[in-house]
Amino acid sequence: MKRIMAKDKTPKLRTVKKSVSAFPLNHFPKEFPFLLGKELIYLLASKGKPELEGSEWENIFANCIGADWKPSNVGLDDVVLGNTAWGAKTVKSSNPSTQKKVRLISGRNSPVYSYGETIDTSSDPNAIGKLVLDIWNERVSAIREKFKHLRTIVLIKSNDLQEVVVFEFETIRYDNELFSWCWNKNNNLEGIELKTGQHRFTWQPHGSQFTIIEEVPNHSIVIKIKQPETLNKEQVLKALGFDNTWITVYHKNE
Repeated sequence: MKRIMAKDKTPKLRTVKKSVSAFPLNHFPKEFPFLLGKELIYLLASKGKPELEGSEWENIFANCIGADWKPSNVGLDDVVLGNTAWGAKTVKSSNPSTQKKVRLISGRNSPVYSYGETIDTSSDPNAIGKLVLDIWNERVSAIREKFKHLRTIVLIKSNDLQEVVVFEFETIRYDNELFSWCWNKNNNLEGIELKTGQHRFTWQPHGSQFTIIEEVPNHSIVIKIKQPETLNKEQVLKALGFDNTWITVYHKNE
């Protein structure tokens, strides 16, 4: 009998359950835009002003998809649902539905702190750019050890919060060989994608702020809402059954 070498065989494997994400990229649950619209209307009615910052957006997004809000120091896994984690970003725009690109502040990457490097504009921009990306990549790798799927959820918001655009993208490591770096006129470092010539990163030596520039995908959700009336404070307190017994007053040294 002719013996078949193992290298010529196709191995038989046990069934492996694939790690499925919370939902396909940019295909949000059916009720998501309506839940988000309701959250925005309540925020405007209760606050009386169109203010929505990062931590609030994280919480609102988590509520809208039934996830857990777990604020982290890294900022890449603030929202968690099963094996999927999200970092959340907000961006202001005068016209969100026509926005083509967004600049996302993505943490402080300090080669001075991480590597003990001394940096000024006489430093080799490509060498410094590599260090900046290495710090980012190390962060992403650390989170991906815990979560199979890692994404960034972005809210582009109008000044009055009556129009927003929502999209997400995979949070990835970046291969430094695909980019070149240069100092700009403001003494900030810019990362340029070699293949397209597009500006993709900005890094500021003062403060070490790292910004990633992302294109807004065509398959994004646009939500427009009606401006609600602001809730009347006295009516709300009356509905709650408030009276002065809810408040305790004392002097510190008594």
